[in-house]
Amino acid sequence: MEKVRFGIIGVGNIGTVHARYLLAGQVEGASLAAVCDHNPDKHAAIRRLTGDGVPLFNNAQEMIDSGLIDAVIVATPHYDHPTLSMMAMRAGIHTLCEKPAGVYTAQVQEMNACARECDVQFGIMYNQRPNPLYQKVKDLIDSGELGEIRRSNWIITNWYRSQSYYNSGGWRATWKGEGGGVLLNQDPHQLDLWQWLVGMPVRLRAFCQFGKHRDIEVEDEVTAYAEYANGATGVFITTVAETPGTNRLEIVGSRGKVVVEEGQLRFWRLRESETEFNARWQNGFGEPECWEVSIPCAPECSDHQVITANFTAAILRGEPLIAPGCEGIRGLTLSNTMHLSTWTDDWVDLPFDEQRYYELLHQRIAESVEKPAVSRTLDASGSW
Repeated sequence: MEKVRFGIIGVGNIGTVHARYLLAGQVEGASLAAVCDHNPDKHAAIRRLTGDGVPLFNNAQEMIDSGLIDAVIVATPHYDHPTLSMMAMRAGIHTLCEKPAGVYTAQVQEMNACARECDVQFGIMYNQRPNPLYQKVKDLIDSGELGEIRRSNWIITNWYRSQSYYNSGGWRATWKGEGGGVLLNQDPHQLDLWQWLVGMPVRLRAFCQFGKHRDIEVEDEVTAYAEYANGATGVFITTVAETPGTNRLEIVGSRGKVVVEEGQLRFWRLRESETEFNARWQNGFGEPECWEVSIPCAPECSDHQVITANFTAAILRGEPLIAPGCEGIRGLTLSNTMHLSTWTDDWVDLPFDEQRYYELLHQRIAESVEKPAVSRTLDASGSW
């Protein structure tokens, strides 16, 4: 194979982003060979985006069976991600799934099992992983430069969404349509990065507020507290109703502290570890000598095509995936656990009770009400 022929399932906001960079030839070794959207009312607008040379399907199975594509990008609403991904993988189609991997971990377990059985590449669109800022933080942790992790805090509140955003789709911010709010829709990248950097906790306590600031069914504000096997702690705070918002990640280890904020990385390095200093210091007040160190780091970048380019290289040359699809379950586990902790008003140990979560989620799905949607069309610039 010299070029990977991509198909896109779901041409809404994010599907349009993928189509645009593939059509522009921004991913070496990749082309847009077909698109699929089950809503015929959108087809005229999609055709204006892609032109007449890209086949347009209204049935995913037909596109997968057409022989026109080697790989697929699944960019539909969340519930369909596992079903469509498994459909493609079982047909021998390399599969790149948008985040989140799914809505509840039980369905993602099935998808991961399918991926292990099929001889295809399976990736997830965690386009924040290749961001040089987080790559450098991971390097500081993995190399031992930061020492043993003791605390992490992520305040991620720059997700402002007005009521009109939620009114733009009847399925938006409903248990039936999305299966969650800010945790499922805005925060999958941060939840993935959180566990990617500091690991998975052993237990978690969360406080989700449902429809606190917006007329929606799902969570629009969350504060969660996590505990880890080595005694470290973590706090995760998020909302869609705060402006100006904050995006600040702080990780403290026994050898220093790293902060990522406003596109900048700052690292304070202890000359000796806090553990060693504490063991030898006998003079009361005092603390280890600390240097703020300048860390070379490439400019911030989180373009989606970086993941697609890596995925293409994995197919063509066997390069390692930056974001393997089977790792998508980890961030979803955190969001499911935060919901479950709130619903039960209690701590939740990890691994958590997936069946209990499934039952409580489906109670809410049964009571879910889809809103009237405000119709939108694709404009001349290719934006919805």
